[in-house]
Amino acid sequence: MLMRTDPFRDLDRLTQQVFGTPARPVVMPMDAWREGDEFFAELDLPGIDPESLDLDVERNVVTVRASRPQLDPDRTMIAAERTRGVFSRQLLLGENLDTDAIRADYRDGVLRLVIPIAEKAKPRKIEVTRHEQRRSLSEQPGGDREAINA
Repeated sequence: MLMRTDPFRDLDRLTQQVFGTPARPVVMPMDAWREGDEFFAELDLPGIDPESLDLDVERNVVTVRASRPQLDPDRTMIAAERTRGVFSRQLLLGENLDTDAIRADYRDGVLRLVIPIAEKAKPRKIEVTRHEQRRSLSEQPGGDREAINA
């Protein structure tokens, strides 16, 4: 369905287990699952202007780009932990998904992608055509013994 291409994922997971904090911030945390004939991915993007969202699909790679404006330099910040600027995430999708029919919805800080399973990837029944044939006497077991012994 969805193939992850982050080579540092396992290292980050180990570091988080050992030190209790992530090695690097996750800009777009994501949940992904399948329900019936559709695949869902939800990415957390709080405080993003929907106009800044940009989604592209090329072959089986979906790229999500978003931006959060820089802070006013005249502010004296007490804490500035939210990622600012332009950031992106790529999702490598399996060949069994229909990338031509992706739907996207942004609501309450969550971007939801709905990707249908491709028709060619859905299970289908194959009908078997049966032909009734009469066997000749020589083809039947115990039939023409002379031909067998000859």
